[in-house]
Amino acid sequence: MTSLVKLRQKLLTDPEVKAEYDRLGPIFAVVGEMIEARQAAGLTQTEIATRMGTSQSVVARLENARHMPTFEMIARYAAAIGRRLDIHLVPSSGEHGASQAWQ
Repeated sequence: MTSLVKLRQKLLTDPEVKAEYDRLGPIFAVVGEMIEARQAAGLTQTEIATRMGTSQSVVARLENARHMPTFEMIARYAAAIGRRLDIHLVPSSGEHGASQAWQ
C-alpha cells in the first residue's frame, strides 16, 4: 500500500475530514470527467477556451476542482468538446430516504 493511500485512510478516520471529503467528492468527479473528456478529444485548454468563447484561464479554473462549476459552464465545456451534459441522481450507499441535510 502506498504512503498516500495510507495517509488518506488515516485522515478519513477524522469525522470532520471525512465530511469535507464527502462534500467535495462530486466536484472532483465532475472535474475529473471534464479533464478526461478533453484529453480524449485531443484538445488543449486553449482550444476549449476558443470554442467556448472564453479564455484559457477560465478553462483552467473550471478544471482545478476548487469550486463547483455552474451547470451552464459545464454544458458549454461539454459542447466545446462535442459532448452534452447528462445528469443522474443515484442513491447514496446506505441511504434510506431524504438526506438529513435537506430536512
